[in-house]
Amino acid sequence: MTITLTPEQYAWIEARIARGEFLSVEDAVRQFIDDRIAEEADIGDLARARPLVDRADEDIAKGRVLTREAHEARMDALLASMKT
Repeated sequence: MTITLTPEQYAWIEARIARGEFLSVEDAVRQFIDDRIAEEADIGDLARARPLVDRADEDIAKGRVLTREAHEARMDALLASMKT
């Protein structure tokens, strides 16, 4: 099989090979395909997400939520604490 990459795709993969993330272009392509297969399998099994959605619905119903502003303030404080 022959796969033709765009110059941008090839450069992206080559840069990661140089950093040691992949052994070769073939290794990178195999990894991407394996990751995509696993991702599709996970998406196909949405039943495992049901308890998380139920919990989120319960939190919303009980008022256990943050405003966007409160969330952003919390994240800003966390990032600031990581810089020191």
